[in-house]
Amino acid sequence: MRMYFWIGLGSALGGMARYWLSGLIAGRYGDTFPWGTLIVNATGSFLIGLIAGATPTEGRTLIGPTMKQFLMLGVLGGYTTFSSFSLQTLNLAMEGEWFRSGLNVILSVAACLVAVWLGYAASSLISQT
Repeated sequence: MRMYFWIGLGSALGGMARYWLSGLIAGRYGDTFPWGTLIVNATGSFLIGLIAGATPTEGRTLIGPTMKQFLMLGVLGGYTTFSSFSLQTLNLAMEGEWFRSGLNVILSVAACLVAVWLGYAASSLISQT
């Protein structure tokens, strides 16, 4: 039961962080393209890669299993916005914004794959020191 509490708390914190960052980006760059969602998904992918790399199944880990679940399932589960990405992409397509819709898919997938790789690589460098 305690794990549900930690995951729920992490989800709330992640959701608030997503709301804040998406609003900050939209306020600065407008909302004709979902830059906030793209940045949230990319930074979330980086962080989940960092945590996954820091917590291998074998060998030295930098954080324990409870903290790993709090961060990965809770905080990052509440923070990343793949469902928002899907809806925003669909809305762009339904509005006839095919270029922006396709651009959102390509940039989101590419940025998140690069970010998760960078996060994993960064954790490898950290664990070597």
